[in-house]
Amino acid sequence: MPQFETRRRVRHRAQDMFDLVADVESYPEFVPLCQSLSIREKTVGANGHPAIVADMTVAYKLFHETFTSRATMDRENLSILAEYLDGPFSHMENKWRFVASGETSCTVNFAIDYAFRSRTLEMLMGTMFDTAFRKFATAFETRADVVYGRQR
Repeated sequence: MPQFETRRRVRHRAQDMFDLVADVESYPEFVPLCQSLSIREKTVGANGHPAIVADMTVAYKLFHETFTSRATMDRENLSILAEYLDGPFSHMENKWRFVASGETSCTVNFAIDYAFRSRTLEMLMGTMFDTAFRKFATAFETRADVVYGRQR
C-alpha cells in the first residue's frame, strides 16, 4: 500500500490550520487534483466529534474519479481523520494533526495510506496520486498564507 507522511512547521496558528483543513468545501479552489467536492451529510461521529460525509471528484487530463469519505473533526485535540467509504480505492485513510509551537506557528502532521481497488487503475493513476498527495501539505500552507496572511 502506498503511504506518505510529512511534518512541516508553518507560520500559522494550529487552530487556524485546523479550520483551514476542516473547510472541505473550499478544497476545489486549491487542493491538487480536486475538481469538485459536495457534502452529503453533516453528522456526529461515535466519539461525539462533528463529522462530514463528502464526495470528492479528482481529475487529471482524461481521468475523473469520484470517491466518498467521512472526515471526523476533533477540535479539542486539533486532529482530523478522513476515512474512505466508497469509490476506486480498496482502502484510504488520512490523518491531520496540528501541534502549536508558539503563538503564531505550529507543526502540521499529515499522513495518508491508500490502495486502489484495481491494478489497472493503480498503474494508470498511482504515480499521479502519489505526486498530488506529496503536494498537499504545501498547498495547505500556501492557502493559509492567502487566507490568514503571511506570518513573519
